[in-house]
Amino acid sequence: MPDADVPGRGDRGGRQVRAGWGLGLIVLFAAGGLLAGIGLGSAPGARPAAVRALGGLPELLRPELLRPGLAGPVQPAPVPWPAAPAAPAPLPTMPVLPNVSGTPAPTSAPTTSTPLTASPSPTPTTAATPPCAPTARACVDLSANRTWLLSDGRVTYGPVPITHGRKGFRTPPGTFRVAFKNRNHVSSIYDAEMPWSVFFNGGVAFHEGSLSVLSHGCIHLSPAAARTFFDTLSVGDVVQVVP
Repeated sequence: MPDADVPGRGDRGGRQVRAGWGLGLIVLFAAGGLLAGIGLGSAPGARPAAVRALGGLPELLRPELLRPGLAGPVQPAPVPWPAAPAAPAPLPTMPVLPNVSGTPAPTSAPTTSTPLTASPSPTPTTAATPPCAPTARACVDLSANRTWLLSDGRVTYGPVPITHGRKGFRTPPGTFRVAFKNRNHVSSIYDAEMPWSVFFNGGVAFHEGSLSVLSHGCIHLSPAAARTFFDTLSVGDVVQVVP
């Protein structure tokens, strides 16, 4: 009997065809997903499996992906390198403003020179002139409290400080001569030592003594001056004492 007369045979054939088409669509979608993953690089190695799966489909269900040359590896499109950035535009230069006043601008701070003035020379000081005659070998100035040694009116030593007689024992002024000398004289009246004594007026003499305490009429000298007077003056030399 013909197939059409067999009850249910046509229905089974239709169901088989429809099942084949449904299975083909499932395989097609799965293979498409695999191929899409391959194209994006997310499923490497899956492309051959998808091609094999699609090859089992009927001719009508095979997609255009199975054409010759498609099974090879997909080459990604080259990505162009970004263009080099353009060079920055040069900064504008500031214009030079003209000098309105007409006076050239100074290139450096002006310097002022102060003329040097010669400092005044110090006034030369001259030694005091002894108030005694040129014939005096020793000169004593009681009011100035000083004394000199002279030679032919020229000063050879001094002036040096002295002290002389206190009230009631004033040293008499006048011109005298050296009477004698005693290196280690001791006063018989006051029982006092009188080193380097040079007597010229009785008991009045040049000798070493205090320069802060007044004497009983003698001329007190420092130790160095007393020795110089003792070594320089000789018996008979003129000693002049002025008030």
